Amino acid sequence: MPRLRPSRLAMAGACLAVLSATLAATARAETFDSRYTSIAAKHCKKHVDLKIDDTEYAVSRVCAGAAGYKVYVDEEDLRETLTIGRTAKQAISEPAADDHFGAFNGFEDTIEWRSGKDRKPFAAIVGWYFADNAHLETSGRPKSARLLVVRRLPPGPVCSVAYIDRAANPDANALARKAADEIARDFKCGEDTVHILGKRSDAINARFPEDVAKPDTTKPGTAKPDKP
Repeated sequence: MPRLRPSRLAMAGACLAVLSATLAATARAETFDSRYTSIAAKHCKKHVDLKIDDTEYAVSRVCAGAAGYKVYVDEEDLRETLTIGRTAKQAISEPAADDHFGAFNGFEDTIEWRSGKDRKPFAAIVGWYFADNAHLETSGRPKSARLLVVRRLPPGPVCSVAYIDRAANPDANALARKAADEIARDFKCGEDTVHILGKRSDAINARFPEDVAKPDTTKPGTAKPDKP
């Protein structure tokens, strides 16, 4: 059997390395997909937890999500929490159910579900707004701060993995999808720090004060959320 010369061996090794890198890149390439569902009250099953006279002070609702998931939204005194599970019982046991915020706040009606080619959602993206009491309109009322929140889904706990400032980032939706696709599945709730993607303005600064969060202009950050 003829022996290959050193130059040919080097060439063969280089070709093999290129082929291996190409195959590895192909294996890593993934196709992601978005689906949308509504959590508007008219599309959900509502339960009034506390009513005084004609005023509802605490209301919860269960909404149908993608791929059989249930979205549980709990509202008390104009403050909402949102969590996700296969059942409402599972949803309220997730870390996301304890993600409270002190200022008046709520979630927008549409949830975006991110999944791979298997169509199994691994992350959810939802718009969230809150009263920024540190910044007021000319009328004296708090400005409405608007963020996108990315949450990881099972297997594993449901919790927030990233926030994007919608006022500061025209490409906020793309940044949220990037966080969902690249961060959510490996994110460890309670251990990893919440990411801030893109630029930040008053909205992010109000949710993540400067003393506990650092700005991040393009890449996932290492900002820890303030405690509600």
